[in-house]
Amino acid sequence: MIPVYKARDCLGELYRRLVQALESLDPDFELVLVEDDGQDGSWEEIASLAERDPRVKGIRLSRNFGQHYAISAGLDHAFGDWVVVMDCDLQDQPEEIEKLYRKAQEGFEMVFARRIDRKDARTKSLRSHLFGRVLSWLMDAKFDETVANFSVSSQKAVRAYREYRERDRAFFMIMRDIGFSCAFADVDHGARYAGTTSYSLRKLIAFATQVIVSTSTRPLHLSIRFGAIVASMSLAYAVYLIGRRVLVNVGVAGWTSLAVLISLFFGLLFIQLGIIGLYLGKTFEESKRRPLYHVAEYRNYVSGE
Repeated sequence: MIPVYKARDCLGELYRRLVQALESLDPDFELVLVEDDGQDGSWEEIASLAERDPRVKGIRLSRNFGQHYAISAGLDHAFGDWVVVMDCDLQDQPEEIEKLYRKAQEGFEMVFARRIDRKDARTKSLRSHLFGRVLSWLMDAKFDETVANFSVSSQKAVRAYREYRERDRAFFMIMRDIGFSCAFADVDHGARYAGTTSYSLRKLIAFATQVIVSTSTRPLHLSIRFGAIVASMSLAYAVYLIGRRVLVNVGVAGWTSLAVLISLFFGLLFIQLGIIGLYLGKTFEESKRRPLYHVAEYRNYVSGE
């Protein structure tokens, strides 16, 4: 199951290598390609592959919903005994699927790839590292930045995943929360075959915010602690000023420091209100109960199933 976005130049080579890798592993397979409205000709390429090979299943979303919504659409239409989720740019190498599958046969419901010696640009590697560190701290849990979506899961785990219908979605976080037996396998990470990453710094920050707000209340607890610390410091300073006035008859000197402190505390207050607002906004979005995605077109599915 592969989400596809602006990957027209990758699809031919991806198909060739997938078929070669999977036929040697098990000839009974299907390729579910979910085109996330990249508008670059990827859907036409998928349709061409599906016409030549009935094992290729094509799903075109009605607009660009995002990678993790495309993953959800694909997993809603993937019914194999084992389901592989991978990216389309060939950095997740088809030849490594066998390692994940063999590891799963040891008795695990899910096996995630641990990417060693990542072939990413230094700036992207740095962003991923910082993303992992911040996520680990704010979620109070260990987050391994070498682990992403590349994985193999049993149909049992996939059915459990389908029960999670919240709008803020991160495939690896949901699978972790399912709680089935999980293992990791070291794989070789490939270089990007064509194109550039769609995850800019802005998108990565937005995704990190989404993951944190949707899976952890730690920012709210940190906000409460910070407010308590500031209030305690303010109370101690007030006691100090009163004591200095009573004991040595020295008043408060100047208003500049007072104005700066007021501005600082109001800024901090608005930051805390913003954090609360994020959680309220997410609650509002979830309360709408809107569909996660809409499918515009299918290939090699019977009645869209």
